[in-house]
Amino acid sequence: MKLLSLAAACAAVFTISAAPAFAAEPVTAKLQTPVAQKTKFIAGGAMFVCEGDACLAQAATSGTFALSTCKTVAAKVGPIVSFAAGKGLDQSRLGDCNAVAAARAGSSQLAKQ
Repeated sequence: MKLLSLAAACAAVFTISAAPAFAAEPVTAKLQTPVAQKTKFIAGGAMFVCEGDACLAQAATSGTFALSTCKTVAAKVGPIVSFAAGKGLDQSRLGDCNAVAAARAGSSQLAKQ
């Protein structure tokens, strides 16, 4: 019984100490145009905080680094120059992401007319 308790305690300590090593990397979106003021929103299951020309999601989930999340960020704050979490989206996928921002800009121009 003591051996089983010791094994359970060791497993718990390993899990707690190893958790940061397995955490997802932060997701960063570099913006084409800086935001005018600090902006916060949820996308891809994480809180993005945008200041200046960057948006950062510190507590990213496994679904945060995705094309759909990039599109949500672009729709909120405009075109994105890079979208990365360790590695970045390739130019083709980044173009797909920014198509949302372009469509949004076009519709807001029509609304102003």
